[in-house]
Amino acid sequence: MDESLEPQSATPEPDAAPSASAPSPPKFDAILSIPVTVQVVLGSTTMAVASLMKLGRGGLIALDQKVGDPVNVVVNGRVIARGEVVVVDEESARYGVSLNEIVASSRDDRAA
Repeated sequence: MDESLEPQSATPEPDAAPSASAPSPPKFDAILSIPVTVQVVLGSTTMAVASLMKLGRGGLIALDQKVGDPVNVVVNGRVIARGEVVVVDEESARYGVSLNEIVASSRDDRAA
């Protein structure tokens, strides 16, 4: 046996160039450009069709949320965050949501 041969290291040296067969990092550009539907839910209610049909201009629909309650931020049908409604730009009368809480998804949600 030739004792001058040293065993090869399984991990490359820090200064060593990566080999051509080493996997390249995944490219997420295609995934990151997929559009998703984002909704901000102020509240909800249940009403009979007859009541819905009676609604007209100036009609009022009372929601289950109270003024000041956090609103839900929903992405593709799942609540991902909660926050409060804020004025973004007074000149253009636009508002947005300041996120207060990121909702953790359960393992069951991720597997679906």
